[in-house]
Amino acid sequence: MMEQVILVDEQDKPIGLMEKHAAHIEPHLHRAFSIFIFNSKGELLMQQRALSKYHSPGLWTNTCCSHPRDGETLEEATARRLWEEMGMRCEMHEIYTFIYKAPVGQGLTEHEFDHVWIGQSDDTPSINTDEVASWKYMSINDLEKDIALYPSHYTEWFKITFDEMTHHARMFQFL
Repeated sequence: MMEQVILVDEQDKPIGLMEKHAAHIEPHLHRAFSIFIFNSKGELLMQQRALSKYHSPGLWTNTCCSHPRDGETLEEATARRLWEEMGMRCEMHEIYTFIYKAPVGQGLTEHEFDHVWIGQSDDTPSINTDEVASWKYMSINDLEKDIALYPSHYTEWFKITFDEMTHHARMFQFL
């Protein structure tokens, strides 16, 4: 079965479904989520996307990103994907939303209403190599420096939301 995304308007009201790849070609605004997991040292768990991904392969990004399925709550979707990609479970909270539109290569564009989730865990990931090539924890200071030096090593959505996510992580005392 083809994976579908939930098309939404600018208030995140569902307006239909579309096959995921097609939604990135046209592009249509659709619901997504981004997960940021910090350890007790305040370091962010980063993942390197698998080289087989159809867009942004091999780029570094936040802990986990994906799309909820039709009929699935964001709580269910975030827990499912964190487990499927990183082999982890932890308590998470939604901290903000944002809309972005960015080209991601191969003629594809991400146009997402993104729900940002945050959590804390010291568990060691057990990655799904179909989704994730590698992982590492990084301090926010090291990430800021590395993004400035090597922006092409990071996904577009991660660079777009990095400053706001950092601000919220500090407010929630994850940093």
